[in-house]
Amino acid sequence: MSLITQESIHAASDKFREECAVFGVYGHQEAANLTYLGLYALQHRGQEGSGIVSGDGERLYQRKGMGLVADIYSKKTLKGLAGNRAIGHNRYSTAGESDLKNVQPLTVNFALGNLALAHNGNLINASVLRGELEAYGAIFQSESDSEVIVHLIAHSQGDTLLDRVIDALSLVRGAYSLLLLADDYLIATRDPYGFRPLCLGRYKGSWVVASETCAFDLMGAEFIREVEPGELVVIEKSGMTSYHPFPPKTSAQCVFEYVYFARPDSKIFGAHAVYSIRKALGRQLAKECPVDADVVIPVPDSGVPAALGYSEGAVIPFELGLTRNHYVGRTFIEPEQSIRHFGVKLKLNAVPEILKGKRVIVIDDSIVRGTTSRKIVKMIRQAGAKEVHMRISSPPVVAPCFYGIDTPTQKELIGARQSLENIRKYITADSLGYLSLEGMLKVAPGHASQYCSACFTDQYPISFTRAEQLQLGLFEPVPSSSK
Repeated sequence: MSLITQESIHAASDKFREECAVFGVYGHQEAANLTYLGLYALQHRGQEGSGIVSGDGERLYQRKGMGLVADIYSKKTLKGLAGNRAIGHNRYSTAGESDLKNVQPLTVNFALGNLALAHNGNLINASVLRGELEAYGAIFQSESDSEVIVHLIAHSQGDTLLDRVIDALSLVRGAYSLLLLADDYLIATRDPYGFRPLCLGRYKGSWVVASETCAFDLMGAEFIREVEPGELVVIEKSGMTSYHPFPPKTSAQCVFEYVYFARPDSKIFGAHAVYSIRKALGRQLAKECPVDADVVIPVPDSGVPAALGYSEGAVIPFELGLTRNHYVGRTFIEPEQSIRHFGVKLKLNAVPEILKGKRVIVIDDSIVRGTTSRKIVKMIRQAGAKEVHMRISSPPVVAPCFYGIDTPTQKELIGARQSLENIRKYITADSLGYLSLEGMLKVAPGHASQYCSACFTDQYPISFTRAEQLQLGLFEPVPSSSK
């Protein structure tokens, strides 16, 4: 028998891979249990590995593993994570191989005591900084770009840990929503651009911090506010203190959080409801890309809210014409060696009773390589559909992300190298329509200039130095936005 791994499952799904999740608690005797619940709610942001580090003021306790949250932790392991403070992390490998050594939180003991770090995001100058640190004798234990921050803190000459954290973060470039657990306090901070969400809440007198508000909902915590871009929050026995040590930058919140990454029941970037925005993207798509049809169906699960919005906007019935298998684990055993390709049917299957003889509009949030869209169209036709019209609730993806999302290279992105008509022919749809960039940014709350849409425009909010271009494999100058 052969194994299909999580890697091959993701290759088959042809989606961007989610970034990471962070969760933290300070001041609760069941800190590890709360962190477990928070990570469970944030599983969608990272399914490769998970870790929890707790502290009692004298030492740190940790548990890490590969796989899903529910498979890694048990009552026994959680009981061993003592103390009234903890941070946790769910991982996808935006930098570094799939290996236990790269699972966070990272923990160290140095001159100022114990320290654990959990990072959501990606540092564009990590390789450059790593080379400089290694030249000064630093020894790295992982391939994660997050470890660069740990070494920068250790090398800083600041008198306090807070000073050293500020020193370290002033040297890194890129995206970070970051939690640090020390002996006496917990630090939560976001990069000055605010690429990734980070939320602050209260639970029975304790402080909680999470990548998304859905983690608070699970345990009944109260959402207080977001950690602001460039803000550094210190939580200790005496309470919470806020610092703004970095020069302000023009906001660059990831608009793809609204399109796909964040859970639909979360509120992010100013406490805006993700579900409502995804429905609005679908309604806008119906305005921009109408077509005569009998039924609107989503590619589950991420396409459901946009499909509902499209159905409302176009006044065409909504149906669940594709059903998803939610129980595909980290590996799948093929029953016979001769069976080579399950394709997209590993996760999706068509419902002929809904599709037979119908003109079908199928809604998805994005097309990356196009391979899955092609298989879905074929599947719908095999179920008896008369016509298949593909509609996408975001613009064509034309560039990779360097701010915390694991994306293919530009040459692998079908939107970067093919015309709309060529993409339509490749996926074999009767018609294809994308939401316009203007339409997407019109729906997104606030002003269009506050969002990073580099994956749709090839215009990056942080320009790259030549050394960074070489490290990232960008041998041609990368356009920088005028923001």
